[in-house]
Amino acid sequence: MEIPLAAWRSVIDLNLLGTLLPIQVFGAAMAKAGQGSIVNISSMAAQRALSRVPAYGASKAAVENLTRWLAVELARKYGSGLRVNAIAPGFFVGEQNRRLLVNEDGTLTPRGQRIIEHTPAGRFGEPGELVSTLIWLCGPGSRFVNGAVIPVDGGFNAFSGV
Repeated sequence: MEIPLAAWRSVIDLNLLGTLLPIQVFGAAMAKAGQGSIVNISSMAAQRALSRVPAYGASKAAVENLTRWLAVELARKYGSGLRVNAIAPGFFVGEQNRRLLVNEDGTLTPRGQRIIEHTPAGRFGEPGELVSTLIWLCGPGSRFVNGAVIPVDGGFNAFSGV
């Protein structure tokens, strides 16, 4: 309840509007060509409520809804050659979240440990695992995939913790 409205707006502008604006620019060219693959980036925080990131989770849930809506809208207007999907990464260590997940000595923080305990793969993701999913979604092997949100999460979203 204490998160300032300006902080919410900043996160929503970055994640939702930062997704929408490139779609408007590049999607217009794809629509004109009648083909293309738009791949948005969601998050596990869109599908499961995570502590300490409510604005982030809400904005990524909006990205997922936008992805599904656009998939239907664009396919109906411009044909099946224009697809919209999203990737929902699990936990990957990056500069933005490193201090939340890993201590300076390389050991896991309490939050990092809880994440690993709830990730059946027992590890954080590696960037190449996202890239290969992106390549698949943009390639011919996924021509019939539209409106999907693909988790790349080591099983995090599938695991109830029990």
